[in-house]
Order: sequence, then structure tokens, then C-alpha cells
Amino acid sequence: QVRLMESGGGLVQAGGSLRLSCAASGSIFSINTVGWYRQAPGQQRELVAAITSGGNTNYADSVKGRFTISRDNAKNTVSLQLNSLKPEDTAVYYCNAGVRGRNSFREWDYWGQGTQVTVSS
Repeated sequence: QVRLMESGGGLVQAGGSLRLSCAASGSIFSINTVGWYRQAPGQQRELVAAITSGGNTNYADSVKGRFTISRDNAKNTVSLQLNSLKPEDTAVYYCNAGVRGRNSFREWDYWGQGTQVTVSS
């Protein structure tokens, strides 16, 4: 069984920073692309940033230059550094990953439970 667990959310003032982490646990053979998504109240879930197994990154236009995604393959973790936070960044942030388990011949899509980020003005 594979599990994704986010951490690092919280309340911060505008202009502040947070660092989110997504840790994968379980019987893991490989982790492919990992994405951070966010969903604000009444809004659709949107992709914020993604990183491939080879380290290629992609960002939503709204966070370019402020957020940085990185991964530690040895620790099965992906981090999202959030700088220069704005009130409109307030949302629940979710981690998503394509993971192949050690006893599986295919990759499955997993989601974490989410972590709340609240930015006050």
C-alpha cells in the first residue's frame, strides 16, 4: 500500500514563506511525475507545479518566480517552497504522484489528504 502525506501548511502573512513537503511511503518501486495542486473554496483544483522523475519542472503562470518544486528521490519526498505569498494563494494544497509499487506491473495515481495554506493580508 502506497501513501502520500503532505505537511508544512499553515497561516502566514502576505509576503511570507512556507515549505510544503510530500512524503511517499509504502512498498515503492518507482515514483514518476509528482505534482502539487491546490483548491480554493468554490474553485476547481488546479495544478501549481510538477516535477518529473528526471527533475524537469513546470509551474503555473500565477506562481512562476515565487514557488519552487524539488524532489529527493532517495527519500521519496517532494517539496514545494512558497515565497512571496499572496492572499490568493490561500487554498488546500494536494500532492499527486504516479507510483509503481514493488508488487505491481503498472503505475497508479495517488493523492495525499491535503494541507491548508492560509495567507492573510
